[in-house]
Formats: sequence, structure tokens, C-alpha cells
Amino acid sequence: METSKSSLQPMAKEFSQLSLHEKISCKNTIQRALDVTLLFLLVSLLVYRLFSLKNHGFPWLLALLCESSFTFVWGVIVSTKWSPVECRTYPENLEKRFPDLPNVDMFVTTADPVLEPPIITVNTVLSLLAVDYPAEKLACYVSDDGCSPLTFYSLVEGSKFAKLWVPFCKKYNIQVRAPFRYFSGDSEPLHAAINSEFKENWLKIKAEYELLVWKIEEAARKSVPCDLAGEFAAFCNVERRNHPAIIKIILEHKEILPDAVPILVYISRENRPKQSHHYKAGAMNVLTRVSGVMTNAPIMLNVDCDMFVNNPQVVRHGMCQLLGSKSEKKTAFVQYPQVFYDGWRDDPYGIQFVVFFKYMFRGMAGIQGPWCSGTCCFHRRKVLYGLWPDDAENQAPNNASFDGKLLDHTILSKEFGNSEEFIKSTVEALKGNKGSPNNLSRSHARLLVVAMRTCGWMYGSTTEDVLTALTIHRKGWNSSLHSPQPPAFMGCAPSGGPEAITQQKRWATGVLEILISKNSPIIATLTAKLQFRTCLAYLWIHVWGLRSIPELCYATLPAYCILTDSCFLPKVEEPAIWIPITIFVTFNLHTLREYLKTGLSIRAWWNNLRMGRIMATSAYLFGLLTVILKLSGLADTVFDVTQKDQSSNGNDTEHKTKFAFNGSPIFVPGTTLILVNLIALLAFSSRLPISLVRGAHGVGIGEVFCSLWVVLCFWPFLKGLFEKGNYGIPSSTIVKSAALAFIFVHFCRY
Repeated sequence: METSKSSLQPMAKEFSQLSLHEKISCKNTIQRALDVTLLFLLVSLLVYRLFSLKNHGFPWLLALLCESSFTFVWGVIVSTKWSPVECRTYPENLEKRFPDLPNVDMFVTTADPVLEPPIITVNTVLSLLAVDYPAEKLACYVSDDGCSPLTFYSLVEGSKFAKLWVPFCKKYNIQVRAPFRYFSGDSEPLHAAINSEFKENWLKIKAEYELLVWKIEEAARKSVPCDLAGEFAAFCNVERRNHPAIIKIILEHKEILPDAVPILVYISRENRPKQSHHYKAGAMNVLTRVSGVMTNAPIMLNVDCDMFVNNPQVVRHGMCQLLGSKSEKKTAFVQYPQVFYDGWRDDPYGIQFVVFFKYMFRGMAGIQGPWCSGTCCFHRRKVLYGLWPDDAENQAPNNASFDGKLLDHTILSKEFGNSEEFIKSTVEALKGNKGSPNNLSRSHARLLVVAMRTCGWMYGSTTEDVLTALTIHRKGWNSSLHSPQPPAFMGCAPSGGPEAITQQKRWATGVLEILISKNSPIIATLTAKLQFRTCLAYLWIHVWGLRSIPELCYATLPAYCILTDSCFLPKVEEPAIWIPITIFVTFNLHTLREYLKTGLSIRAWWNNLRMGRIMATSAYLFGLLTVILKLSGLADTVFDVTQKDQSSNGNDTEHKTKFAFNGSPIFVPGTTLILVNLIALLAFSSRLPISLVRGAHGVGIGEVFCSLWVVLCFWPFLKGLFEKGNYGIPSSTIVKSAALAFIFVHFCRY
């Protein structure tokens, strides 16, 4: 083996000048001009309001405060989008530059076998096991916080199918390596007609996959999926919220074979009723520590259970950026956009974030890099262990430093616990060694202790991904964004309105927790190495919860002015009226242009526009209330798992066009807003014979138009008042909203 490695060194030197990746600055002159124009108009409106404040009343002041918030947010957006870059990789050069590729540990997290059906997790695992990368250098770890024997059973059965699926994919260079997507069509692949051997194998593999699906579905119908004996005995008499750690080695390659399948390990961490398990961050830390003892790969990939590999070259693409930089400081982690398959046409719930990834994330890539989105991300293990860029740049070949000090047992014990096995693996990781599988069975017994400790992923927020990325960026590390074609990963989007709002409520809660903590990006900029523009980019998402107040106030302002016969806009005859008109037209045309350039429809633009208003006044508002309750000690934050549905159908017209509701109080603000504005418009229509032209301070056509605009934005709620079943607003929500609307109207009388 040594001879083989030494013979490869001259070859590696010969190709050392080959490029693995390059960053390309995107030309965006028109984009910048429109962004700056809109920012100038917003500032002009604020200046006008400020100088005319003494001539107007409460609505004018409230509009000034709300528009100040909007101007700040737009300024943050302009800064973030200012210098976008794209990354291009050259995976064909990878093994020429680095013949001995580093090992990669791949993490998959699942938490509930009902909300996240095991067949989805199995497909994700199968796609990871089949990536175009040496199998002996890969290990896949699955974290199951549901401690479900059904999930373990599904993985065991899936591992048997993997021994057929992985060789099949590599032999025939299959591009889509998640079986459920590959076999989703009714017809055979085109080249099956001209290759009898392929056709025979294709039919065999398809039949085996259908058998696998049948086994898992049959097991799911039973109260106990299988006989809890043998390797399943660990699940006997266990409770989901009260059980010891369970670690099972499902696949292990003891020798390198041509058709080898990567290592597969199942982990269900210890869970006790009075023990804080820190949601997904705790699961990621267990995966990090257990893999550190077992395989200790220098690179780690984490994906959600529904995010399957859509591009089999993805690991090589990631290695191009992690290995191709002149300085490791340039790339601490590589983030890939989340792309959704079979998404509802025109994105009716505004949850596919296509424009966000194209403009905001590419803009962040031109500064210090994007934050981690919790999935589809390659990490350097030593960076997660807490290594600073200066330590990485200055370490000697046989020595490593941590936090500016040479490694010793005392420092590592304080940071990572007293596990000798893990400390030994940590030293190797901090030195940047390429990792290699230990004897998995021999180290298995010690893992039950190791899994108890924390490592790398930060606690204190339900958005552990953003907090972890912020912690990395504040040390001076950079990150990278890559958007290859075809997309690297694909997953399933939340399946309806309640799921989408619940997901964004969790995000709004988590980022606000970070903003008001010692880990705030503002503090990181003042006291650490977080760049100022990166701080602004973080603030864009961190102020989601705070934005709900001005959004809610601004949505009620037109109705308030109509009911009180007051104004918050300049008079029609005043030249200043053209400022808000120009802002309204410019903003909408500008954002429409972004959607059209991204390849989306006008309907998709409108859906995202209205869902932005709905999310701000519901999900973000309840995120803010959750944090307030947490600070007051009345309640704690909860990590809500989003329903995963593998059978989503983008052509389902019923789901595509209708917004679903449930009895959650999160729909009360939106219902109240639609009722308030309807009451105001009815009140105005009763005064129509008088005049549409107001006097000095009376309501005018501008306020009426704004109230109509709010009704249009909350149109799903208006329809929900008259619908039944899942698409109708529950009567309890209507009663609560009607009471709040009555209180608001009563308040307007005084």
C-alpha cells in the first residue's frame, strides 16, 4: 500500500496546477440600480414624513415607524445582494490533484416515523450509499430520535437492497440514485430497449424495490413491526422519551471489494424525561462523536431524512471546494441549496425559496459565505470541533493547536470530556488527518458513553444550523455556496399551509433567540471576526420575529384611517404622493423581474408576495410571542417536526389552489386582519355618496387602495371564511378573530 501511495505522489505534483473550482462574479448592474433607487425612495419618504410630522397625527407617526423598519430591512437586503458570486467546480480534476481522497462521514437525521415515514429515510440513505465516490471512504450514520423499531427494521431491509442497488447504479451510471424517483415513471428507460442485459437487471431491481416497499408498509401496519429478538431485542420495552442509547452497525466492509457498499450505522441516542436533549443539535453532536470514534472522517455531510442525492457527483463537487482552496480559511463548509421535487405549481405557500437562494445566498457567497441551512452541507470536522483559522493555518505537520494553544490532554478533556477514545480521535481530526475506519465492533461498547457528550453543534436555539454557522463565521472562517446542475439534493417541501407556517414559526423563534443572546451577530461583529456586511446578512433573518410588529401595524393602518377618517398618505394633490406610488410600483416590478429571471411565473411571484405578508403577521408574530414567553419563564420553545410526504403531486389542482387551515391560534391574526379591513371597506362604501376627495386630514383613495391590497394579500383567509373542512377557517378561530376585530373597531371610535 505504501508503494502505491508513493507512486501516486509524482502524478499529483504533475497535476497540482489543475483548477478544482473557481468563483465567478455575477454582473448585476441593473439589479444594483433598481435596489439603490428603491432604497433612495424609501429614505425620501422617511425624510418627507419626518419634516411634515407636526402637521399630522398618530397614523402619520405610526407609518413613519413602520416604514423606518421596512427601510432598514431593504438596506440589509441591498447590502447582501450587492456582490453575488457563483462557484464552478471541476470534479474531473479531483483525483488527478488528490489521488488519495479523504474519507467522508454522512449524517441523516429523523425524529418521528409517522411525520417522517421510514421509506423516505431509506431512499435518502440508499442515494447516499450509491454516490460516485469510493465506497471504502464513505460511512453513513442515521440518527433516529423516535427510537423506532420500524425505522431500524426499514434500514436493515434497505441495506439488503443496497447490495443490489449500489452496484447497479455504478455499473450503468444511473443519475437518479433514489429508487423511488428512479422508478417513479411507468415506462422503462429508453436504453432498456437496446440493451437486454440492462433491461433484465432493471426489471430485477425494480421488483426488489417494490418488495422492499411492501415489507416496510406491511411492518408499518403492525403495532410491532417485527419480532423484537436478536438484533431487535434492544427495542423491547423501550419508550420513545425514556431509553438508553442504541447503536447498531448494519453494514460494515472488512475488506475492499469492487461492489462494496459503504458503512451504515443506526443510532438512537439516550433520552430521559428530565434530560434536555437539545433537539436536532443534540442529535448532530451524537452523530459527530460516534462517527469520530468509528471512522473519524475529516469531512462530514449532513442531510435531512427527505433530502436525497440528486447528483451522484455531489461528494466530488464538495471536495473540489474543500480541497481546492489555497487556504483552508476560505471554506469551512460548503452549502448546497434546498431544491424540492414535485412541488406545488407556482409555489402557492411561498416555501420553495428559489429566488432567495439565487439572489440572497449568492450575495452572501460574495461576502463571508452563506449560513448553514441545516441540510445539504459539507463540514470540516476540525472546524466543528472549534478550530480557529489561525490554528489551521499555522499548525505544524505533527503538531496541532487549539484556541492558540498546543494540544494537550487537559485542554481536550475540558472541551470534549474524558473519553480517551474520543480524545485520541479528536487529536487526529484537529491535525487534519484523512480518517480511516477503526474496528467498528471493537469500538462499539465504548460508544454508549461517548454518545452522551456534546460536540460542535451549538445549543440555545431551535435553529441550530444558523447558530452553528454564525459561531464558525465569527471566528473568521468563510463558507461557500454551490449550485450545480442537476441540483445536488432534492427533498419534499411542507405539504400545506399549516405545515409551512409552523416551519417558519420555528425558524423565526430560533433566530430571534440567537439575536437576543450572547451569540448575537452584532456582538460577533464588535468583538470577533464577523464581517460587517455578513452581520447585516444575518440580521435579515434574525429580525423576522421583530418585523412582525411593523408588518401587523402597517396592515391595520389603512383600516384604522378609514374608520377614523384620518390619513397616513400624502394628499392626492400633493407632489409627495408620487413617492409612495413610485415605491409601490418599483418594488413590485423589481421583484417580479427577479422571479421572471429565475424562470418562475407571475403567479409564483404573487403567491410569494402574499405569503410574505401572511408569514410576517402569523409565523413571525408567534415566533416573537414564543420567545417572550420563554424569557418570562412561562413556556419553553419546542422543535416542531414538519410532516414529510413523499407522494406529493405537483399536478394536484385541489391542493395547488387552496390554502388549508386548522384550529391553531396562528391563524387568528390573519383572520382578524381580513375582518378588520372588510369592515373598514364596508364603512367607507356607506360614505361614498359624500366624496372620494378628502379634506385636510380625511381619508382618501390611497388608504382605500391600501385596504383593498391587504384584502388581496389575505385572500386565502377571505375564501376560508366561506369554505368547509380543511380549507375552511374553524369556527373557533372566526369567533376569536371577530372579537378582536370588534375591539379594534371600538377602539377606533375614541
